[in-house]
Amino acid sequence: MARDITTKIVRKVATIDEHCSTLDAAILMTEEFIGSVVVTSSSGITGIFTERDLMMKVVGKKKDPDKQKIKDMMTTTLIRVSPKDTPGDCLDLMKEHRCRHLLVYTNEEFVGIVSLRDIVALLIDEKEELIRDLEKYILS
Repeated sequence: MARDITTKIVRKVATIDEHCSTLDAAILMTEEFIGSVVVTSSSGITGIFTERDLMMKVVGKKKDPDKQKIKDMMTTTLIRVSPKDTPGDCLDLMKEHRCRHLLVYTNEEFVGIVSLRDIVALLIDEKEELIRDLEKYILS
């Protein structure tokens, strides 16, 4: 029984202006205990900055995080999903695009974010439900 991702959408999303430093983003992610921040500008959402961006584009390149602007280090290819998408569809997109976070939109309205952890939790719930149903069937 494939469900949608509605129950796992994080609707209170941490955002940061694209002109802030990557250090500002790292501090925000640390304080909020999150792995990504949505990057905004006056025109709306412009990207996402993740722990992976921090490691691969800043720390791994020996750049000073206090001097690097988010807009220069963020991921601008934004993978969108709908609340009605299934966890399996989301996992496929994450594998295809090698990402761990998906932005959730209803039509053109941004409604939240889902992470790989959220998707895995939904998939585990689905498998556990299937196991219970099969056990019930076998034992009846």
